[in-house]
Amino acid sequence: MNEIKICVIGLGYVGLPLARLFSTKYKTVGFDMNAQRCAALMAGHDATLEVSDELLQDAINNHGFKCTADIEEIRDCNFYVVAVPTPVDEHNNPDLTPLYGASTTVGKVINKGDIVVYESTVYPGVTEDECLPVVEKVSGLKFNVDFFAGYSPERINPGDKLHTVEKIKKVTSGSTPEIGKIVNDVYSSVITAGTHLAPTMKVAEAAKVIENSQRDINIAFVNELSKIFTKMGIDTNDVLEAASTKWNFLPFKPGLVGGHCIGVDPYYLAQCAMTYGYNPEIILAGRRMNDSMGAYVADQTIKLMLKKGIQVLNSNILILGFTFKENCPDCRNTKVADIVKALNEYNLNIDIYDPWASPAIAKHEYDIDITNDVPTSKYDAIILAVSHKEFTELDVKALGNEKHVIFDVKGFLDKEVVDGRL
Repeated sequence: MNEIKICVIGLGYVGLPLARLFSTKYKTVGFDMNAQRCAALMAGHDATLEVSDELLQDAINNHGFKCTADIEEIRDCNFYVVAVPTPVDEHNNPDLTPLYGASTTVGKVINKGDIVVYESTVYPGVTEDECLPVVEKVSGLKFNVDFFAGYSPERINPGDKLHTVEKIKKVTSGSTPEIGKIVNDVYSSVITAGTHLAPTMKVAEAAKVIENSQRDINIAFVNELSKIFTKMGIDTNDVLEAASTKWNFLPFKPGLVGGHCIGVDPYYLAQCAMTYGYNPEIILAGRRMNDSMGAYVADQTIKLMLKKGIQVLNSNILILGFTFKENCPDCRNTKVADIVKALNEYNLNIDIYDPWASPAIAKHEYDIDITNDVPTSKYDAIILAVSHKEFTELDVKALGNEKHVIFDVKGFLDKEVVDGRL
């Protein structure tokens, strides 16, 4: 290829940090169907907080980085990167709709000799069997003759300011050995942690989908341990602390498993396995365990209230945290919503305080009301669901009535003040 001009399609938690990074080395345009999102970014602020205002404004002012919703402005690019979400539907089946849409966009602008690289998490074969045929059909070009492809799975960790995109080793691949080398060279020129060139795109797709499936299964194991040890009257965190003294013990902790990766990717792998006639028992068992934890937290809280003689009906409950993880505004697939759903069966008055989450997003996506304001009321039960740093300065015990229950999902609070924890 001659001079590389990059277009990153999808400016969310994955696409924007990557596009900003590419702009330090190449002419880069970010494309997103959401014109309001593009306008906000061009004004110098990222609402996801993944890219600081300083870095974003530097990219715009000093590197010519541009965000646009106008497809005409990406026609002169020759290296397209697709970074759109890959969610599951209400039945936990993979929803490839965003990928089909992005592939259609690529098909409208791609030219002979261009490369399109997919970053979205998928099961092996999706890039070649589902996405590229769309590009072919829309463009009228022939894959691996007129245009080429690659797959480089995203490894963004939302809210993590230590392991940023350039500091995480990147897996790359190409539709031919020669294209694989070009793709790898482009990424390695900006990824300081280095790259790993996989032999095929399917290998790269498989590597990504098992990364999070592995974590999901390990977390499911300790969640099951938590349920067992609770019945035995043993503190799970004490057990894990003791076991962790062995050099090769894996340090996983129980908790809610939400977000865009760990709680979703195993379903993609399971779907792929079933198309080959194999029933993935361990993967789906892990998913069932982790998906049950929201209701479990609610039930444990109610049981603790009953043991203390607290009237459950019409009681006041406070949930601390709504995002899927600490210290970031990302509410995608948050399992705190499962806690709320389970508690609603008891006719309670529920308040949710989260200093990071957007009340508008919580209402739109989950029809749940939350607040960014520090609570001033008194509560019969308090559930710490997310360990935001702001909660270290919150006197949680003081928020309770004279008789109250505190349930700590994260093992975040002092053991002496809580009545139960995972």
